[in-house]
Amino acid sequence: MSEYDSASAPPAAHQAPPPPSPWAGTYLLMPKLAMGLLVVSLISLLWILHRNEVDEQRATLIKDILWMEQNLRFHLSGVEDQLSQLSLDLSQDTAPDTTFQVRARHMVKNNLELEQVLWLDANGRPKAAVPTATTGRQILEPFGDTSVDSAVAYAFDAARKLGKPVYGQPYSVPLRGTEIELYVPVFRDSHVSGMLVGVFSLNSLLSSAVPWWFAEKYQFHILDSNGAVLAAKSNIVGDLGLDYRIPFDPPGQGLVLEAATYSSPGNMAQRVLAAVIVVLAAAVSWSLWAIRGHILRRLEAEQALREEHAFRKAMEDSMVVGMRARDMEGRIIYVNPAFCRMSGYSPDELIGTRPPMPYWDPEHMDMHEFQSTRVLTGKSPQEGFESRIRHKDGHMVHTMVYATPLIDASGKQRGWISSVFDITERKRIEALQRQQQEKLEQTARLVTMGEMASTMAHELNQPLSAIASYAAGCANMLRSEERAPDRQALLGVIEKLSAQAQRAGRVIRRIYDFVRKSAPQQEAVRLDEVAEEAVGFLEGEAKKRGVTLGLALPPGLPAVEGDRLLLGQVMINLLRNAVEAVSDQPLHRRRVQVVARVRDDQVEVRVEDTGPGIPTEQADSLFTPFYTTKAEGMGMGLPICRSIIESHHGNLRFEPRDGGGSVFAFRLPREGATMAPDAPPPAPNAQAAPAVQTLQTAQSTQPAPRDQTHHAAP
Repeated sequence: MSEYDSASAPPAAHQAPPPPSPWAGTYLLMPKLAMGLLVVSLISLLWILHRNEVDEQRATLIKDILWMEQNLRFHLSGVEDQLSQLSLDLSQDTAPDTTFQVRARHMVKNNLELEQVLWLDANGRPKAAVPTATTGRQILEPFGDTSVDSAVAYAFDAARKLGKPVYGQPYSVPLRGTEIELYVPVFRDSHVSGMLVGVFSLNSLLSSAVPWWFAEKYQFHILDSNGAVLAAKSNIVGDLGLDYRIPFDPPGQGLVLEAATYSSPGNMAQRVLAAVIVVLAAAVSWSLWAIRGHILRRLEAEQALREEHAFRKAMEDSMVVGMRARDMEGRIIYVNPAFCRMSGYSPDELIGTRPPMPYWDPEHMDMHEFQSTRVLTGKSPQEGFESRIRHKDGHMVHTMVYATPLIDASGKQRGWISSVFDITERKRIEALQRQQQEKLEQTARLVTMGEMASTMAHELNQPLSAIASYAAGCANMLRSEERAPDRQALLGVIEKLSAQAQRAGRVIRRIYDFVRKSAPQQEAVRLDEVAEEAVGFLEGEAKKRGVTLGLALPPGLPAVEGDRLLLGQVMINLLRNAVEAVSDQPLHRRRVQVVARVRDDQVEVRVEDTGPGIPTEQADSLFTPFYTTKAEGMGMGLPICRSIIESHHGNLRFEPRDGGGSVFAFRLPREGATMAPDAPPPAPNAQAAPAVQTLQTAQSTQPAPRDQTHHAAP
C-alpha cells in the first residue's frame, strides 16, 4: 500500500485540542489585578516616602525655628539685661554721664544688632546718645505734650507706668531697614527720672544671631501683623519649600518669626531609585499588557483550532475515502475512520506499525512490498494503482490507491500520505456487467441464429442431399450384377461423399461455435479467415435475398490479438446488417463487399454496402443502446459490436459510402502493437485495395466445396 493526499501533514489520529478552560476569564483578569496592585503599591510607596520626608523636614524645621527663636530672644534678653543694669547704675552713680558713655559704647560695640543707645529725661528729651547721631525717627519736643496717640509715646508711657522694659512698634528707616526700640525706665528716689532707649536693627539682629549654616538651609523672615517682611536672612537664592511661623515675643507687637526651607534636589539615590521603580513599573505594565494580548490571541487561536478540529473530525468521520499517512521510514503515523473500517483495525493497532502491514494479503506479499517501496522512493504512478487488502475478519477488499508527498508547514517532506478508495463493489459490478454482457452477446447470437435457422437448414440440405445421392449411387453400383463396380469411379464418388459430409460438419460446427457460451480467449486471430467464415456463414441468406458478397483481402494480412468468436460475431452482425440494407435495392445494386487493409500497426476491416444509406440525423444515434431503424430490431447489435471492438483496443465507426450506401469499419492493433481507442482513423483511400475476389454461386444443384467463398448472383 502507499499514500495519497492533497493537504498538509495531519496531526496524530484522534488527538483533539484541550477544551476551553473555565478559568480563562480569571487568567485574563489576574494580570490586570496584578498590574493595578503593582501601580497602587508603587504610588503608595512613593507617597509614603515623600510624606515621611516632608514630615521629617517639617519636624526638623520646627526644631530649628524654635532653637532660632530662643537664640534671638537670648540676644535681646542679654541687651535688655545690660540696659536694665545700666539704668540701675545711672540711678545710683554720682557721675552718670561718664558711666553712660562708657557702658553704652561697650554695649553697642559688643552687640551688633544694637544700633544706638539713647538717654532721655523724664519728658522724653535726649540727654545723651551713643553713637551721637540722632535716631531714625523724630523725637518729639516736648515729648509728653503731643505723643499721647503716637507709638513712641505709647511705649514711653507704658515703660514709665509699668516700671519695666517695654518694646515699641517697629518702623522703617531709609537705607537702614526696619528698627525697633526697647524702653528701659531709669529710677531715682523711686521715681522715673529718665528712660534708656535701645535701638535694634532687625536685619542686624538676624545677621548676628542666625548662623551661616542655618542661612544656607533656611530663609528667615521677621513679619509684622500684616505679613509684611520687616527683615530677612538668606545665603542662597532658590525656590522655597516648607515654612513655619511662630510669634516673636519679645519684642512682641504682633511680630512673627518665619523660617522657610529651600527646595533642594533631595536625595539623589532616592530619586534614582524612584525613577528605576517607575521605569520597572512601566516595563512590567507593558509586559503584562503584551502578555494579555498574547493570551487573547492564544485563546482565539485555541478556539479556532477547536472549531477547525471539530469540522475536520466531522469530515473525517463522514468520509468514505480511506486516508493513511506514513513517515519517511514507512511507519504509519495517521489513519482516518474510513481506512479503519476498510481494514478492520483500530487506530491504536495501526499507528506505529512498519511493513509488512497486518492488512496485507499473505498471498501477494511480494506485490505489496514492491508497491510500498515504489511509494517510499517517490516512484508511485500518478494515476494510482490497484491493490488488495485483507480485512481483519479475513475477506478481501479491492482498493485503488493514490500517493503524494506529505509536506509540513515549513515546506519539508515528512513522509507520504495516501487516499484509498474501496472499489470492491465496483469490481463486483464490473464482473456482473461482464457476465451480463456475455449473456447479452450470447442472446444476440441465439436471436441471430434463430433468424438464420431456415437459411442454415437450406444450406445443410444441399450437402445432405448430395450425401444421400452419392450414397445411393454407391449402393446401386455395388448391387449391380451385370458388371463389377468400377473401383476408380467408386473411389471418386466416396471422396465426393466425404467432402459433402465435411461441408455439413463445418456448417454445424460454425453454428455450434457461434451459439455456445464460453469465456473470452485471447489468441492470434487472422481477420481474413474471420471474414471468410462470416461470409460463409451468411452465404445462404445472401443467396436467398439475391445479394452478392465480395471479399477484398490482401495476401499476408497480419494477425491481431483477440477472441476469435467475439470478432466473428462482430463480422457476422455487420455483414447481416449490410445484407438486410441492400435487400430492397435493385438486383444490380445488391452488393456487399468486405475490404481489409493494413495501416501502420493497425488492421482495418470495412464492410461496404450499396444500400440507401443512413440519414445524418440518425447517424449520431447508431451506437446508442436500444436504438434501431428496423421494425423488429432490438437496438443492441451495433452497441455490442462497438463494445467488443473497444475491448480489443480498437474502434468502430460509420461513414457514408461514395456513390450511395454505408460503410462500417473497425480497426484493431496488429499482434504485438497497441493503439489508443480514440486514435484517428486512417485515410480511406490511402492505399489501393486489392483485387476483388468475386465468385458466382453455381446455379446447378451440384454443391461447391466449402473452402471457396460463394457469392449469390441475382
